[in-house]
Amino acid sequence: MSHSGSPPSHLLADSPPTICKLVIAPHFAALTDEEKLYAHHISRASFLGTRIVLRQVSPESEGIYDLIIATYEAVKGNWKKLSEETGVNEQNVRYWVEYAAQFLGNLGNYKSFGDQKFVPRIPREELEAIMRYEPGLNQRFNMVADAMYSYLPESIALLGYPEQGHISQYYPASPTITKEEIAKVHEATASEFSPENTRLVKSGTMGSNGQLKETYTLLVASAEKNHSGKTFELDGKPAILQTSGDHSNEMEKIVKECDAAVETALNETQKNMFQEYSKSFQTGSIEAHRQAQKHWVQDKGPKVECNIGFIETYRDPHGVRAEWEGFVAMVNQDQTKKFGELVARAGEFIPRLPWGKEFEKDAFLKPDFTSLEVLSFCTSGIPAGINIPNYDDIRQTFGFKNVSLGNILSAKAPNEPITFIKESDLKLYESLKGAAFEVQVGIHELLGHGTGKLLQEVEKGKFNFDTQNPPVSPVTGEEVKTWYGVGETWGGVFGSIAASYEECRAECVAMYLGGEKDLLKIFGFGDDTEKKADDVLYVEYLQMARAGLLALEFWDPRYKKWGQGHMQARFSILQTMLQAGESFIKLESSGGNHDDLVISLNRDQIRSHGIPAIGKYLQKLHVFKSTADFAAGKKLYDEICTVNEDMAKYREAVMRKKLPRKQFVQANTVLTPEGKVELKEYEPTLEGLIQSYVERDV
Repeated sequence: MSHSGSPPSHLLADSPPTICKLVIAPHFAALTDEEKLYAHHISRASFLGTRIVLRQVSPESEGIYDLIIATYEAVKGNWKKLSEETGVNEQNVRYWVEYAAQFLGNLGNYKSFGDQKFVPRIPREELEAIMRYEPGLNQRFNMVADAMYSYLPESIALLGYPEQGHISQYYPASPTITKEEIAKVHEATASEFSPENTRLVKSGTMGSNGQLKETYTLLVASAEKNHSGKTFELDGKPAILQTSGDHSNEMEKIVKECDAAVETALNETQKNMFQEYSKSFQTGSIEAHRQAQKHWVQDKGPKVECNIGFIETYRDPHGVRAEWEGFVAMVNQDQTKKFGELVARAGEFIPRLPWGKEFEKDAFLKPDFTSLEVLSFCTSGIPAGINIPNYDDIRQTFGFKNVSLGNILSAKAPNEPITFIKESDLKLYESLKGAAFEVQVGIHELLGHGTGKLLQEVEKGKFNFDTQNPPVSPVTGEEVKTWYGVGETWGGVFGSIAASYEECRAECVAMYLGGEKDLLKIFGFGDDTEKKADDVLYVEYLQMARAGLLALEFWDPRYKKWGQGHMQARFSILQTMLQAGESFIKLESSGGNHDDLVISLNRDQIRSHGIPAIGKYLQKLHVFKSTADFAAGKKLYDEICTVNEDMAKYREAVMRKKLPRKQFVQANTVLTPEGKVELKEYEPTLEGLIQSYVERDV
C-alpha cells in the first residue's frame, strides 16, 4: 500500500547515517598465510548468510537488497551520473544513497536497534525516475516500491507479533497466527525439536467434514531438502509438519565454506568444530550445532576466533527463533591480558554478588575471555561484546566464552556530540567514556552472563540442589518453591522477556561490581594512577543513566512496546537509579520542550545510594531467574520497564537529539589465483559501505 504525503519524521532514513570504519589491517597482517586462509573461509561462510538475515526481517528486504546492488552496478557507483542522466537533483540521489547505506548497515529496512522501519527520504516519484535509468532497475523497483514506502497502518512500522499487526518474517505469510498458536506449536515440539533455525508458517486446509482446520509448517534451515518431514500432533491431531530445506541455496554455499574451514583449520578442535557446523547446516540439526559449540568452548586462546549459526533470539517476538550471524576476528593481545586477569580472579568477585552460594554454580567455569578485532561480522547489528553459547546447559556444564570487540568499541564518528551530559561533566565524560565502557562490557560478559545457577530437576527424581533443605530466597526470606523441571530451559520458561531480562541482569552485575577498587585496578584505574577509580565509576553511572534516557527512542508510545532488549534493560536500570532517591540522581530541565535536559548525578552517593539500589534489583532478577519464578520475574520486569508520564514527556527531546546509530564499513578478503588471501578495505563513506557489499557477491 502506498501513501500520499510524507511519512512521520521518525520513520525517515537517517540523513546522513553515521559511517565508521572497522580498522583491521594491522591485526590481519600479523596472521600467517595459513591463519589468513582459515579466516577467509569463515568470513565467506558468515556473509553467505546475508540473504538469510534479510529474509528474517521483512518480506521486501531481499528485493530491496537486490535493487541496491543492481543500482550500484548499473552506474558503477557513479551517483552523479544518475543525477545527470535522469534529471533527478543531486540531493534526492543522495537521499537514495543514504537509504541504501543504512539498509545495508542494518541488513534490512527495520533498524537492528529498535526494530522500527525506516523509509527513503527521496520522494517515491523521484526514485521511480532514477529507476527508469535501466529497464531491469524499473522492474525490481516496482516489485518492492509499495512495501518500501508503506508506513500505515502504524503497526507495520514495528517488528513483532503478526496478530498485533506487526511484521515478523519468523512467521512468514502468516498474518493471523497468534501468540497462543506459536506457544502451542512450541510446546508440542519442544521435547524433540529445537526452534532456533526455524520459521513457522500457518495455513488452513479443508478437512473431510468440510471444515477449515489450521495446520502449521516448521521450515528448518538446511542445505538438504525434505518435503516429507516429521509430523507432530496438536490437540490430539496431526497438525504440525517439520520440513527441511529453508534457505537451501545459501546453506549449501555455507556448507562448502565450512568444509574448506575444516581443511584449513589450525588445530584438531577447530577441525571438529567445523565438521559439526557443516553437518548442522547440511541437515538442519541443532544437536550438531550444539556439538560445534562444545568444541568452540574448548578452543582456548585461538589467534583466529569465530562463531557462526542461528544464535540470538532478540528479534523473534516469541524469543525462541534466532537470527543468522557469523563472525571472524583476530585477538588483541594487550587487551586480552587485562581480561585474562579478570578471569583468573573471578573467584574473588563472584562471592560479593548479592545472593548466596546456593544460587551460584558449584564451580565457576573459567571462560576464554578475549578482546577481538573484527574482520567480518554478518548480522543486523554488531554488538560491543558477546557471551556465548546461548545453550544454557552447555554454559552450565562445559563453559562459555566472553569476547569484547575492540574495534567496535573504539570506532568513532567525527564530531560526535554528547547529549544530556552537564557542561561541568563533559570533559571528564569525554576522557573516560571509552574506559568506563570497557570495564562495563568486561564485567557484563564475564561476571554477568557467566554467573548463576539454575535450580533444576536434571532428570526424574534427581536435582542439582537439596530438596530436603531447599535454599532460602534472600528476596522473600522463605524456602524456594519453584525450580526448572526436567528438560526445561531458562529461555523456554521466561519466553519473550528472557533475552532482555538476562541483558538487564548482566548489566546490573557490571554496575554492582563496577566500583570494586581491586577490580578497577585490573583495568589500570586506581587512586595511585592517572585515571582515578572513582572518576571511572562516576562515568560508568553517568553513561548508564544516559543510555537509559536514550533508550526512550526504542519505546513506542502508541503501542507501549519496547523494540530493543538491551535498551529496555538500560531504561529499567535508570528507573532503579531514580528510585534510589532524588538526592542521588535527577533529570533536570527548565521545562517547555526539555531541550536543555541534563542528568545530574551526585557522585558522592554512588556507593551509599546507587550501588545498594542496583544490588536490590539485581538480587530479585537473579533469584527469580535461578528458581524459574516466571510470574515474579515478569511482574518485576514489567513494572520497572513501564514508561510513566514523567518519563514519556522526555521522549520528544530524546527523539529530537537522537544520533544515527553507527554503520560499520567492513573489509573483504579475496583469494588470489596463487591461493593467497588478500585484504581489501573500503573508505568510511556511504559509497564505501555499499561497494563492500557489492563485492561480497552474496
